[in-house]
Amino acid sequence: MGKIVVVTTVIGIVLAILGERIIHFRKRVWASREIEQNHLPNCHLIKGIEYGSEDITILPSGLAFISSGLKYPQTPSFAPDSLGKIYILDLEDQKPRPTELRISRGFDVDSFNPHGISTYIDKEDDTVYLFVVNHPQFRSTVEIFRFVEEDYSLTHLKTVQHELLHNVNDIVALGPESFYATNDHYFTQHLLRSLETFSCLAWSNVVYYSPTEVKEVASGFYMANGINISPDKKYVYVSDVLDSAVHVMEMNQNYTLTPIKAIQLGTLIDNIEVDPETGDLWGGCHPNGWKLFNYNPEDLPGSEVVQIKNIHSEEPIVTQVYADNGSVIQGSSVATVYKGKLLIGTVFHKALYCDLE
Repeated sequence: MGKIVVVTTVIGIVLAILGERIIHFRKRVWASREIEQNHLPNCHLIKGIEYGSEDITILPSGLAFISSGLKYPQTPSFAPDSLGKIYILDLEDQKPRPTELRISRGFDVDSFNPHGISTYIDKEDDTVYLFVVNHPQFRSTVEIFRFVEEDYSLTHLKTVQHELLHNVNDIVALGPESFYATNDHYFTQHLLRSLETFSCLAWSNVVYYSPTEVKEVASGFYMANGINISPDKKYVYVSDVLDSAVHVMEMNQNYTLTPIKAIQLGTLIDNIEVDPETGDLWGGCHPNGWKLFNYNPEDLPGSEVVQIKNIHSEEPIVTQVYADNGSVIQGSSVATVYKGKLLIGTVFHKALYCDLE
């Protein structure tokens, strides 16, 4: 009789914990918030971008790099057999059109699976380096390219692999060969990744990489996703998609990061871009995680763009700039601005160009 009581008690405890985890999980990930349309008046889809524009970054000259064709666990793909690509878009043109960048020989374009991207400009000779998170066969590498503007091509310079860079999502370049990167999961195996997400374990982190030193510099995130840096290079911003928050971190001389504060947004923020003129943060967000990860063409995932002003003040201003229920654009992952123009990218869908002026 005593054994039955003990077993029943144990089962009850397990079920209680499981129930709490389910509630916690649904709260963080599967928030079923229905989006209200908040369209801008001057927007159009960018022709030629059909299978994703997961990350976008813009040079001071107005050239925008766009990563496209991502295949990633638990996310949809409209073209699973298509090759990953990097496009460029000249925002100084009256009618900009994307051009696919040619990659130098010797690089395995057949396994190219681009994710987060970042650029670094060498002030001495104006060389532009493009850093790309890559997932060949669903592994994680960081590819470093030199951008050749004369013929819109990329020269591959280096592939970075390291045991601490085990599940990279996004990246921000600090020098020609150094960067911060977010690991969005601790586990790499699919089942363990799912259990990690379900359990809402705060095990993902930020890693600093240079040719001479590699180390974890921040931890305790549920799913560290986007990462970027302030114009004055003093602060780093990390989006925790499962926490619906942007974390502000102070950058130390030894490249470790000191947490300052977190801004709760009430939406699943993906990548972060920073306006170099104002310091405002722009985020592509997922208002409904369930619809994103359980894709149903009859019930489309929406898109949302938020702008964060005065992030270092006591009361940052968070504004919803754009929202769509999936009828125009699905699964927004990034938003960035240039001279009154707004680009919105997606994990697996299209890309939107808006004139804010």
